[in-house]
Amino acid sequence: MDTGFDFTVILTNIVYFFIGRFPHGTLGGIALTLYLAVISCILSFFGGLILGLMSISHNRIIKYCSMALLNIIRGMPLLMVIFWMYFLLPAFMGRTVSESWTVIMALTLFTSAYMSQIVKAGVEWIPKGQTEAGLSTGLPMWQVMVYIVLPQGLRNMIPSFVNQFVSMIKDTSLAFIVGVSELTHVATQINNRTIIYPTEIFFFIAVIYFIICYAFTSLSRWLEKRLAWRR
Repeated sequence: MDTGFDFTVILTNIVYFFIGRFPHGTLGGIALTLYLAVISCILSFFGGLILGLMSISHNRIIKYCSMALLNIIRGMPLLMVIFWMYFLLPAFMGRTVSESWTVIMALTLFTSAYMSQIVKAGVEWIPKGQTEAGLSTGLPMWQVMVYIVLPQGLRNMIPSFVNQFVSMIKDTSLAFIVGVSELTHVATQINNRTIIYPTEIFFFIAVIYFIICYAFTSLSRWLEKRLAWRR
């Protein structure tokens, strides 16, 4: 019995792994995984920033409402958030929402809830004297936050942001549950079709996820060094 590995299944389906059925069908595979990850990272960065600032607002209504929302989201598994988005978004918007954007919204909402706590901790780390000094010059609170507090706090938030983003990149594999043809879904389809190469197929996608996450981590380290050099 032959117990060796046969990676010809990867070479045979390499285009399908990378782009799915595109251009004759929808985009899929690695390209769709990167699309989901990049868009979700950008949106969750701003979402986490806004929710984090809302959670430390001096307005009690804004503060407690945002904290209640954050606790609800963090108390739910991501899979449940995806299902809620899948069924509720079309009802709220009154039209069909693509599966890809359903997953993007779910990942954005879920990740923003956790990133808001990073923002909150980063802002609270800045000495209050700097905020008071900014206010004493006549600057409104939002300008003090934008020009004085956040530029310092964001440098210290980068490692935590990266950890959250790397986790989210791996979470894109849950998109298959609503029919999104990302990398894991494509690998499952190929495995179901070929049957006898599961080790090779899933080893390949493990390597791809590692490369994506390592590249993102390396980029963040470079950015962190650049920001540290400018201090």
